[in-house]
Amino acid sequence: MNLKRREWLLRRSVVLECSPFAFKVESSFPEVFSNLETIYGNRIVDGNDYDGFIDYFVSIKDSGGLRRFLKDQARFTCDSLEPFKPLNRSQSYALLEWGLNWVIAAHEVSHLIIHSAVLAKNGKAVLFPAPPGSGKSTLTAYLSRNGWRLLSDEMALITPLTLEVTPFVRPICLKNDSIDLVKSWYPKATFSTIAKDTHKGDVVHMAPDEDSVKLQNETAQIAGVVFPKFTKNKFCDIFSMDKATAYT
Repeated sequence: MNLKRREWLLRRSVVLECSPFAFKVESSFPEVFSNLETIYGNRIVDGNDYDGFIDYFVSIKDSGGLRRFLKDQARFTCDSLEPFKPLNRSQSYALLEWGLNWVIAAHEVSHLIIHSAVLAKNGKAVLFPAPPGSGKSTLTAYLSRNGWRLLSDEMALITPLTLEVTPFVRPICLKNDSIDLVKSWYPKATFSTIAKDTHKGDVVHMAPDEDSVKLQNETAQIAGVVFPKFTKNKFCDIFSMDKATAYT
Protein backbone atom coordinates (compact mmCIF):
# COMPACT_ATOMS: atom_id res chain seq x y z
CA MET A 1 0.00 0.00 0.00
CA ASN A 2 1.49 3.35 -0.99
CA LEU A 3 1.91 6.31 1.34
CA LYS A 4 -0.98 8.29 -0.10
CA ARG A 5 -3.40 5.40 0.39
CA ARG A 6 -2.23 4.92 3.98
CA GLU A 7 -2.86 8.61 4.58
CA TRP A 8 -6.48 8.58 3.43
CA LEU A 9 -7.17 5.37 5.32
CA LEU A 10 -6.06 7.15 8.46
CA ARG A 11 -8.52 9.96 7.67
CA ARG A 12 -11.27 7.36 8.01
CA SER A 13 -13.27 8.35 4.93
CA VAL A 14 -13.32 7.51 1.22
CA VAL A 15 -15.64 7.89 -1.75
CA LEU A 16 -17.00 4.78 -3.42
CA GLU A 17 -17.71 5.46 -7.10
CA CYS A 18 -20.21 2.75 -7.98
CA SER A 19 -22.12 3.92 -11.03
CA PRO A 20 -24.77 5.27 -11.09
CA PHE A 21 -24.14 6.43 -7.51
CA ALA A 22 -21.31 7.82 -5.40
CA PHE A 23 -21.12 7.11 -1.66
CA LYS A 24 -19.05 8.91 0.97
CA VAL A 25 -18.02 6.16 3.39
CA GLU A 26 -16.72 6.88 6.88
CA SER A 27 -15.58 4.26 9.35
CA SER A 28 -13.62 3.80 12.53
CA PHE A 29 -12.61 0.27 11.44
CA PRO A 30 -9.53 -0.25 9.23
CA GLU A 31 -10.87 -3.64 8.08
CA VAL A 32 -13.80 -1.91 6.39
CA PHE A 33 -11.41 0.11 4.24
CA SER A 34 -9.17 -2.86 3.48
CA ASN A 35 -12.19 -4.86 2.29
CA LEU A 36 -13.47 -1.93 0.24
CA GLU A 37 -10.08 -1.66 -1.46
CA THR A 38 -9.97 -5.42 -2.06
CA ILE A 39 -13.45 -5.58 -3.58
CA TYR A 40 -13.77 -2.26 -5.41
CA GLY A 41 -10.16 -1.47 -6.33
CA ASN A 42 -9.75 1.84 -8.14
CA ARG A 43 -13.42 2.69 -7.64
CA ILE A 44 -12.37 3.74 -4.14
CA VAL A 45 -11.24 7.38 -4.23
CA ASP A 46 -9.66 9.71 -1.70
CA GLY A 47 -12.44 12.05 -0.66
CA ASN A 48 -10.10 15.03 -0.89
CA ASP A 49 -9.43 14.22 -4.56
CA TYR A 50 -13.08 13.75 -5.46
CA ASP A 51 -14.83 16.69 -7.12
CA GLY A 52 -18.00 14.91 -8.26
CA PHE A 53 -21.45 14.82 -6.68
CA ILE A 54 -21.90 12.53 -3.68
CA ASP A 55 -25.32 10.90 -3.58
CA TYR A 56 -25.22 9.37 -0.11
CA PHE A 57 -23.20 9.72 3.09
CA VAL A 58 -22.87 6.47 5.03
CA SER A 59 -20.80 5.31 7.97
CA ILE A 60 -19.76 2.17 9.82
CA LYS A 61 -18.58 3.09 13.28
CA ASP A 62 -18.35 1.81 16.84
CA SER A 63 -21.00 2.52 19.45
CA GLY A 64 -19.11 5.48 20.89
CA GLY A 65 -18.68 6.50 24.49
CA LEU A 66 -18.19 3.83 27.13
CA ARG A 67 -20.25 1.29 25.17
CA ARG A 68 -17.42 0.71 22.70
CA PHE A 69 -15.33 -0.73 25.54
CA LEU A 70 -18.13 -3.05 26.67
CA LYS A 71 -19.26 -4.40 23.28
CA ASP A 72 -17.13 -4.45 20.14
CA GLN A 73 -19.98 -3.52 17.83
CA ALA A 74 -20.47 -1.86 14.45
CA ARG A 75 -23.31 0.54 13.59
CA PHE A 76 -24.47 1.54 10.10
CA THR A 77 -25.89 5.01 9.51
CA CYS A 78 -26.96 6.97 6.43
CA ASP A 79 -27.46 10.71 6.86
CA SER A 80 -27.89 10.07 10.62
CA LEU A 81 -30.52 7.35 10.03
CA GLU A 82 -29.76 3.95 11.57
CA PRO A 83 -31.93 1.27 9.89
CA PHE A 84 -30.28 -1.78 11.51
CA LYS A 85 -29.42 -2.86 15.01
CA PRO A 86 -25.68 -2.92 15.82
CA LEU A 87 -23.77 -6.05 14.82
CA ASN A 88 -20.54 -7.58 16.01
CA ARG A 89 -17.54 -5.70 14.65
CA SER A 90 -16.40 -8.85 12.82
CA GLN A 91 -19.47 -8.40 10.60
CA SER A 92 -18.80 -4.72 9.85
CA TYR A 93 -18.00 -5.06 6.15
CA ALA A 94 -21.04 -7.25 5.49
CA LEU A 95 -23.11 -4.67 7.37
CA LEU A 96 -21.82 -1.96 5.05
CA GLU A 97 -22.80 -3.92 1.93
CA TRP A 98 -26.26 -4.62 3.33
CA GLY A 99 -26.52 -0.97 4.27
CA LEU A 100 -25.78 0.14 0.72
CA ASN A 101 -28.59 -2.15 -0.47
CA TRP A 102 -30.96 -0.48 1.99
CA VAL A 103 -29.88 3.02 0.99
CA ILE A 104 -30.77 2.50 -2.67
CA ALA A 105 -33.93 0.48 -1.98
CA ALA A 106 -35.21 3.16 0.42
CA HIS A 107 -34.16 6.33 -1.38
CA GLU A 108 -33.69 5.81 -5.13
CA VAL A 109 -36.70 7.27 -6.98
CA SER A 110 -35.57 7.53 -10.60
CA HIS A 111 -35.73 3.77 -11.21
CA LEU A 112 -38.17 0.94 -10.63
CA ILE A 113 -36.28 -1.35 -8.24
CA ILE A 114 -36.75 -5.12 -8.12
CA HIS A 115 -34.85 -7.37 -5.72
CA SER A 116 -33.13 -9.50 -8.32
CA ALA A 117 -29.81 -10.50 -9.78
CA VAL A 118 -29.27 -9.17 -13.30
CA LEU A 119 -26.94 -10.62 -15.93
CA ALA A 120 -26.62 -9.77 -19.62
CA LYS A 121 -25.24 -11.19 -22.83
CA ASN A 122 -25.13 -9.41 -26.20
CA GLY A 123 -27.00 -6.46 -24.73
CA LYS A 124 -29.92 -8.60 -23.52
CA ALA A 125 -30.51 -8.89 -19.78
CA VAL A 126 -32.13 -11.63 -17.72
CA LEU A 127 -33.54 -10.96 -14.26
CA PHE A 128 -33.17 -13.60 -11.53
CA PRO A 129 -35.54 -12.67 -8.67
CA ALA A 130 -35.54 -15.17 -5.82
CA PRO A 131 -35.98 -15.43 -2.04
CA PRO A 132 -33.02 -16.31 0.22
CA GLY A 133 -31.81 -19.88 -0.14
CA SER A 134 -32.76 -20.19 -3.81
CA GLY A 135 -29.18 -20.30 -5.07
CA LYS A 136 -29.49 -16.94 -6.84
CA SER A 137 -26.06 -15.64 -5.88
CA THR A 138 -24.32 -18.96 -6.55
CA LEU A 139 -25.86 -19.04 -10.03
CA THR A 140 -24.91 -15.39 -10.51
CA ALA A 141 -21.30 -16.11 -9.59
CA TYR A 142 -21.17 -18.97 -12.08
CA LEU A 143 -22.76 -17.11 -14.98
CA SER A 144 -20.68 -13.98 -14.42
CA ARG A 145 -17.53 -16.06 -14.93
CA ASN A 146 -18.90 -17.92 -17.95
CA GLY A 147 -19.71 -15.39 -20.64
CA TRP A 148 -22.39 -13.32 -18.90
CA ARG A 149 -21.98 -9.71 -17.79
CA LEU A 150 -22.85 -8.93 -14.17
CA LEU A 151 -25.14 -5.95 -13.73
CA SER A 152 -26.12 -6.69 -10.14
CA ASP A 153 -26.44 -9.49 -7.63
CA GLU A 154 -29.04 -7.68 -5.55
CA MET A 155 -31.25 -5.25 -7.45
CA ALA A 156 -32.51 -4.42 -10.90
CA LEU A 157 -32.61 -0.68 -11.62
CA ILE A 158 -35.21 -0.36 -14.37
CA THR A 159 -35.98 2.86 -16.23
CA PRO A 160 -39.75 3.44 -15.83
CA LEU A 161 -41.95 2.62 -18.85
CA THR A 162 -39.06 0.84 -20.59
CA LEU A 163 -37.21 -2.49 -20.47
CA GLU A 164 -33.89 -0.73 -19.91
CA VAL A 165 -31.92 -1.88 -16.87
CA THR A 166 -28.99 0.09 -15.46
CA PRO A 167 -25.96 -1.75 -14.02
CA PHE A 168 -25.14 -1.38 -10.33
CA VAL A 169 -22.01 -3.52 -10.32
CA ARG A 170 -21.14 -4.56 -6.78
CA PRO A 171 -19.89 -7.78 -5.17
CA ILE A 172 -21.80 -11.06 -5.15
CA CYS A 173 -22.92 -12.06 -1.65
CA LEU A 174 -22.21 -15.74 -0.99
CA LYS A 175 -23.46 -17.61 2.05
CA ASN A 176 -22.62 -20.80 3.92
CA ASP A 177 -21.96 -23.83 1.66
CA SER A 178 -21.77 -21.70 -1.47
CA ILE A 179 -18.63 -19.96 -0.18
CA ASP A 180 -16.34 -22.99 -0.47
CA LEU A 181 -18.12 -24.15 -3.61
CA VAL A 182 -17.54 -20.90 -5.51
CA LYS A 183 -13.99 -20.59 -4.18
CA SER A 184 -13.27 -24.07 -5.55
CA TRP A 185 -14.66 -23.03 -8.94
CA TYR A 186 -12.76 -19.75 -9.10
CA PRO A 187 -9.70 -19.86 -6.82
CA LYS A 188 -8.23 -16.77 -8.50
CA ALA A 189 -11.30 -14.63 -7.84
CA THR A 190 -11.16 -11.92 -5.17
CA PHE A 191 -13.12 -12.29 -1.94
CA SER A 192 -13.72 -10.23 1.18
CA THR A 193 -13.02 -11.54 4.65
CA ILE A 194 -15.72 -13.89 5.96
CA ALA A 195 -18.38 -12.55 8.31
CA LYS A 196 -19.13 -15.44 10.66
CA ASP A 197 -22.46 -16.25 12.27
CA THR A 198 -24.56 -13.43 10.81
CA HIS A 199 -28.36 -13.69 10.66
CA LYS A 200 -27.75 -15.23 7.21
CA GLY A 201 -25.02 -17.57 8.41
CA ASP A 202 -21.44 -17.17 7.22
CA VAL A 203 -21.15 -14.50 4.52
CA VAL A 204 -18.43 -13.50 2.07
CA HIS A 205 -18.48 -11.02 -0.80
CA MET A 206 -16.96 -11.90 -4.18
CA ALA A 207 -15.61 -9.04 -6.29
CA PRO A 208 -17.20 -8.57 -9.72
CA ASP A 209 -15.13 -9.49 -12.76
CA GLU A 210 -13.14 -6.74 -14.49
CA ASP A 211 -15.16 -6.83 -17.72
CA SER A 212 -18.42 -6.18 -15.87
CA VAL A 213 -16.86 -3.24 -14.04
CA LYS A 214 -15.54 -1.77 -17.30
CA LEU A 215 -19.06 -1.89 -18.75
CA GLN A 216 -20.78 -0.52 -15.64
CA ASN A 217 -22.19 2.44 -17.58
CA GLU A 218 -23.65 0.31 -20.39
CA THR A 219 -27.35 -0.44 -19.96
CA ALA A 220 -29.10 -3.56 -21.29
CA GLN A 221 -32.60 -4.47 -22.43
CA ILE A 222 -34.56 -6.98 -20.35
CA ALA A 223 -35.27 -10.07 -22.44
CA GLY A 224 -36.41 -12.55 -19.80
CA VAL A 225 -37.06 -13.41 -16.16
CA VAL A 226 -35.89 -16.63 -14.49
CA PHE A 227 -36.90 -17.73 -10.98
CA PRO A 228 -34.06 -19.95 -9.70
CA LYS A 229 -34.83 -22.58 -7.09
CA PHE A 230 -32.15 -24.63 -5.36
CA THR A 231 -32.94 -28.16 -4.21
CA LYS A 232 -30.31 -29.87 -2.10
CA ASN A 233 -28.91 -33.21 -3.32
CA LYS A 234 -30.41 -32.77 -6.79
CA PHE A 235 -28.17 -33.09 -9.85
CA CYS A 236 -27.59 -29.81 -11.67
CA ASP A 237 -25.94 -29.27 -15.04
CA ILE A 238 -25.47 -25.97 -16.87
CA PHE A 239 -24.83 -25.95 -20.60
CA SER A 240 -25.36 -23.78 -23.67
CA MET A 241 -28.18 -24.54 -26.08
CA ASP A 242 -28.51 -23.19 -29.61
CA LYS A 243 -31.78 -21.69 -30.88
CA ALA A 244 -32.68 -24.69 -33.03
CA THR A 245 -32.39 -27.08 -30.09
CA ALA A 246 -34.32 -24.74 -27.82
CA TYR A 247 -37.32 -24.81 -30.14
CA THR A 248 -37.45 -28.61 -30.43
